[in-house]
Amino acid sequence: MGSVAAPLVEMTGISKEFPGVKALSGVHLKVERGEVHVLFGENGAGKSTLISILSGVFRPTSGAISIDGDEVSFHSVHDAAKAGIGTVFQEFSLVPTLPVFENLYLGRELMRGPLTDRRAMLAGARKLFAELDFDIDVIRPASSLSRAQQQMVEIAKAFLSHARVLILDEPTASLTERETERLFGFIAKAAASGVGIIYISHRIQEFQEIADRISILRDGRLIATVPARGTSERELIELMTGRAVDQIYPKIAHRADGPVVMRLEGIRTAGVHGADLQVRAGEVLGCAGLVGSGKSRIWRAAMGLQPLQSGRMMLKGRDVTGASTRALLKDGVFFLPSDRKSEGLQMTASARGNIELSLLDRADVAGPLGFVGPRRSRALTDAIGDKVGIAKVAMNRAASKLSGGNQQKVLFGKGFADDRDVYIFDEPTVGVDMGTRMALYQIIKDLAEAGKAVVVISSDLPEVMNLSHRLVVFAKGRIAAELSGDAITEENVLKHFFAETEGSA
Repeated sequence: MGSVAAPLVEMTGISKEFPGVKALSGVHLKVERGEVHVLFGENGAGKSTLISILSGVFRPTSGAISIDGDEVSFHSVHDAAKAGIGTVFQEFSLVPTLPVFENLYLGRELMRGPLTDRRAMLAGARKLFAELDFDIDVIRPASSLSRAQQQMVEIAKAFLSHARVLILDEPTASLTERETERLFGFIAKAAASGVGIIYISHRIQEFQEIADRISILRDGRLIATVPARGTSERELIELMTGRAVDQIYPKIAHRADGPVVMRLEGIRTAGVHGADLQVRAGEVLGCAGLVGSGKSRIWRAAMGLQPLQSGRMMLKGRDVTGASTRALLKDGVFFLPSDRKSEGLQMTASARGNIELSLLDRADVAGPLGFVGPRRSRALTDAIGDKVGIAKVAMNRAASKLSGGNQQKVLFGKGFADDRDVYIFDEPTVGVDMGTRMALYQIIKDLAEAGKAVVVISSDLPEVMNLSHRLVVFAKGRIAAELSGDAITEENVLKHFFAETEGSA
């Protein structure tokens, strides 16, 4: 009778303590050859600490790590890399001034005698990106790339190292749907060749497509390891949070007779082929659809963030068609962009500094030269921080040093720098954990029940269905359906995602 092969990776009884904090308590994790194993949990659950230990960033306080049945001890990232551990962290490690191909080979340069063989590295980089089907000019400096392109370079670096274990931390957070599909294809190829993949994501909808098993962490402990197929989203959320799903989404009172605050008529812009919309005071209007359906572009055009080809926009009964983004913000509209890092926040500024920027137009706080007095500013920003749930210790940290959840809370906070009539949230909970989601959902509830007009644009179907009083479904640049009340069901929404629309609903 043959012996059973040892797991590719086995972490046993892993605990990690920092001063005053126990980040992990006796966690076990097994990853088999060719397996895609998801780590799932809220921010602070211990996922990042666990992969940092496997990557050699931290040493465990107690516990053991085995690779192919042999116990190992990593004293550095270099030690882990030599053992075949490749990691793509959320925060990138590219050298901005170096071209892409040199970043790929940094620390493992190809040599011809005593000299660096730049020609061979250039050819190798082009070959790798062709295999990955990533369209990137490898001679461009890293600083000239978009965040999504930088993400692709980091992923390519890990693949170039021929890692036996590949750790991907929120790898699709900055990728388009097409780029995500390419990445999933390569993950499947890597797994088929025997690479073990540890995949961290908050996007539950990805798990069925790529994962074999899912390990759920909560408060530094392993709650369960379950098969990806056959485990419902509801079960995963309840394991992650320890709460029933019906406790996640708040019941939002609906003011059905609220006046129309914003009206879009015949909007045409890139990706939108004529659409009419209206949003009322005291309601949440949801916008659902596939990536590229037009659900976001219509609002970006309305806000002056992309060219409006034709159509009319009314705000509080006045025609504001073609108004600038700044003018609309001053006129009582708040827009939360889907990409907080490139469009929403100054990443080098503190949480407080980011919120202060949105105070500058307030006549009651800006001095004669346009500067906000420090005492008044601190009082206002502290109040906003409390309102959106940012801990006081986080208010003075750079946005780049905050968790994704706290970054999103800062972005929400900017909406409370002044009184608004309309709040437009584009992907309001992208890349944040369920605990933060619940806090942000409560903010949306409070706004709607205070009589504000709220728009929620989301690719997360349960989110947009559970928050909306009225839901419009976009398909191929047009509105395929408008649903309300009991008609907002998954079956009704999904059947319109691919609708052949003839005009706006």
